[in-house]
Amino acid sequence: MNIRQRIASTAVTVVNRASRMAGRGSGTVVGGKVGLAIDATLLSGLSERRSTVLVSGTNGKTTTTALLAAALGTAGPVASNDTGSNMPAGHVAALAARRDAALAALEVDEAYLGQSVESTEPVGIILLNLSRDQLDRLNEVRKLAERWKIALADVSSVIVANAEDPLVVYAARGCANTVFVEAGLVWNQDAVGCPNCGGHIVFADTWSCDRCDLEQPPARWRRVGSQIMAGGEIRGDLRLAIPGSFNLDNALLVVAMAEMIGLDLEAVLEALARVGTVAGRFERCQIAGTDAELMLAKNPAGWAALLDLVAEDSNPVVIGINARIADGADPSWLWDVDFSQLANRRVIATGDRWRDLSVRLDYADVEHGCEPNVERAIESAGLQGQFVSAMGNYTAFGDMRKLIK
Repeated sequence: MNIRQRIASTAVTVVNRASRMAGRGSGTVVGGKVGLAIDATLLSGLSERRSTVLVSGTNGKTTTTALLAAALGTAGPVASNDTGSNMPAGHVAALAARRDAALAALEVDEAYLGQSVESTEPVGIILLNLSRDQLDRLNEVRKLAERWKIALADVSSVIVANAEDPLVVYAARGCANTVFVEAGLVWNQDAVGCPNCGGHIVFADTWSCDRCDLEQPPARWRRVGSQIMAGGEIRGDLRLAIPGSFNLDNALLVVAMAEMIGLDLEAVLEALARVGTVAGRFERCQIAGTDAELMLAKNPAGWAALLDLVAEDSNPVVIGINARIADGADPSWLWDVDFSQLANRRVIATGDRWRDLSVRLDYADVEHGCEPNVERAIESAGLQGQFVSAMGNYTAFGDMRKLIK
């Protein structure tokens, strides 16, 4: 790094430490903003001589990045933005905090992928999925796919991409070093319009456009249950401490990347199996004397995956919905979520927008109670000593985590 970048990097560390000591935050963003104000090229400077892998997509970024960091950790110290601060200020803070790390796993907001690729010159990029999110301020999802395609057109990085998402395939299929993985697609309603020609994507055993040549590509990597297959050969068993088939799919993308960049696959699988909760996701805890598991979903795709997961049991469910800045101010996406899976079990609506949620649950024929206070909602759901599945969108989930005793 040049002198200006060194000064900026020191400022990142000092400001973030001061922020934490003052109790003004977790110290993962404000220092990054100060550093970038001093030198706009700081991210490039901090990325020099590091092998960086980026993770981007609408859902699953934070968990996949945690899994990736564990995989990279088999080869040495890793810098990672493990709190989910996934824009340039968060990247700068993460890299400045671990100057000793020659490896980096960075979660990237899907709208910032092009900028991050240019600044970090990554050795690898994992592309998860694209769907609608934060409707009040993000572009239509096919525009994001187009931006990805432009950003990735000339990169030499290894790209590990989800073959089951048409938007991801459109963005990555023309790249020089792309490996496709059957990584699942719980929600396909945002991908029915072809990003290539405007035709109709037809989903069957595989997907294809009814007008142009965009179709699901052959995948080198797939899984059968927990068994990993690559090129038709069995490569090992994928076992995770965190639940959900969607997490197994995300882990499979990490396994594919690990092999592509030369990591020992057996060591990687052992590391992935040790990953527990990720930034509070699937954390088992006590709130108001009630045993609960906390879950995060922020858009229709995420809710579809979580509702499939909780459908496997009969625990009482608390759902918290907010519409603050971090959530997006428009909660109309609630009407795209199939809440009918929650019928015939105890359900409590809570959060700032509990009224919107209550109306949606009524139309889904889900009997439920309403309690605006999150702590009381969880307490009332577990009155008979039952284990509670407590789920919320971004800031509602954060409100739940603050209640952990």
